[in-house]
Amino acid sequence: MSHLTIRLFLAWCCCWLVPVFLAEAAVTARDEKSDKSRTWERLLDDAGRVQLPTKFLKALPPDFIHFEFDDLRFYAAEYHPDEHRMILNRSLSFNAAGRTLKPLGKMTHKELEVLYHELFHAYMNYLQVVEKQPGEAGHGSRELLSFAKKQQACRYEEVRITPVALRKDDTESRYLTKSESWEALNETWAVFIGWAVWNQLEVQQKTGRSMFQKPQQAHQWILRLKVAFEKGDLRGYYVPEDPDERRLAQKRYLAKPSQLTLKEAGVLMKQVLGFQHDFIKRFEASFESSKVSTC
Repeated sequence: MSHLTIRLFLAWCCCWLVPVFLAEAAVTARDEKSDKSRTWERLLDDAGRVQLPTKFLKALPPDFIHFEFDDLRFYAAEYHPDEHRMILNRSLSFNAAGRTLKPLGKMTHKELEVLYHELFHAYMNYLQVVEKQPGEAGHGSRELLSFAKKQQACRYEEVRITPVALRKDDTESRYLTKSESWEALNETWAVFIGWAVWNQLEVQQKTGRSMFQKPQQAHQWILRLKVAFEKGDLRGYYVPEDPDERRLAQKRYLAKPSQLTLKEAGVLMKQVLGFQHDFIKRFEASFESSKVSTC
C-alpha cells in the first residue's frame, strides 16, 4: 500500500471518527447535566415535603453543584469552591452506594444539618460567581454580599479565639488575614444555617407540621436560639494560613465574643432561609433587650 493511500485512508477515518467522538461527548455532557438537574429537582421537592427552607436553594442553578461521595474520616463533608464540588460521606448517598444523594426524608436530623451547612457554602460561592457577572446579578446577591463584606471588615478581621477548643473560657485575640476572616465569617454563618435546620426539625418532629403554623413550636425554636447565644454555640472557625500555626491546630475556633450576632442571624433568616416575616418580627421582639451594636 502506497504512502498516499495510507494518508487518504487515515484522513477518511478522521472524518468519520472525530464527529462520532464529539457527538458522543455531547451526549455524555447532556446526560450529566440532566442527571444533575434531576438530583436538584428531587432535593427541592424533598426539602418542601420535609418543610425545610428552600429560598436559597432555589437561587442555585440545578447544575451548579457537583455531588461526590467518599468515606470521609476527618470531616463530615467538604466543599471545594473552585470546582463547585461537594464531597459528602457515603452515608448521605442512596443506599450508601455513593452514586446519588439520599432522599432528604430518609436523612437524620444531624445529616440534614451537615448537608445544609455545605449547601450554604455553595450558595455563598455562587453569589461570588454571580457578582463577577453584573448582567446576571440577582437573588439578593448584592445585598447579602455587601452585608457580608461589612461584617468581615468590622467583626472578623480581629477576633477572639479559643486556643484550646475544649476550654472555651480561655481566649486570645487574633488579627486574621483577608482569606482567614472570610472563612471565619462563612463558617460562622454556615454553623447557624445548620443549627437552624436541625432545631427546626427537632421542634417539628412531634407534630410533623411546620413550626410557622404552630406558635408554640416557633416560641420553642426562639428559646433554643437564646440558649445557643448564651452558651456561645454559634461560633465559626478558620484554618490558619501560617504553616507553623497549622501544625499546632488544623482549625482555630472562635470564642463566644466573636460568635454570630443577632443582626447576622436576622439577615440570614430573612435573606437565606426565607423565614416568614411574622416569625422574624417575633424573633426581633424576643431579643429586643439584648441587642448590641453589630460592629
